[in-house]
Amino acid sequence: MERYKARTVRHPAERTPGPGRSPVRRLPRPRLTGLGGGLFACAAMFLIGGLDWLLFDASLFVYGLLFLPVAAATALWVRPADLITAPITAPIAFAAGVWPVSGGSGGFAGEVMGLVSALSLHAGWLYAGTLVAALIAVVRKAVLIGRRRMPRRVA
Repeated sequence: MERYKARTVRHPAERTPGPGRSPVRRLPRPRLTGLGGGLFACAAMFLIGGLDWLLFDASLFVYGLLFLPVAAATALWVRPADLITAPITAPIAFAAGVWPVSGGSGGFAGEVMGLVSALSLHAGWLYAGTLVAALIAVVRKAVLIGRRRMPRRVA
């Protein structure tokens, strides 16, 4: 009854590398869906907005400067099938996180006016982050298309 032998399955990192492969371990690359990328960007920007309000007295310069790497990370971590969502979620995340640093006062209308003022006066950061996300998404898509069109080498 030795038909059912237990097989040991090794983790891919424990396997010996084949010819031409390096044994160096690589960090896992997050692959976010379009919705996950949007939620990540919105949550990160809201957290950055809150920390900016606490630590830097609501500096919109610091907020805008930290928006650029969040937009880039979102564009780098989104799945290839959802690349189009990266430049779309960047401005939504900017708007979601700017509320703590907008400086509105005087009730709901004052908060809305502060939010609109912050979005209009610091639109340069918004455009820059969206451009960063769009450029990364376009380059990633071009690389994916180039890999598909390259003829495979025969060993």
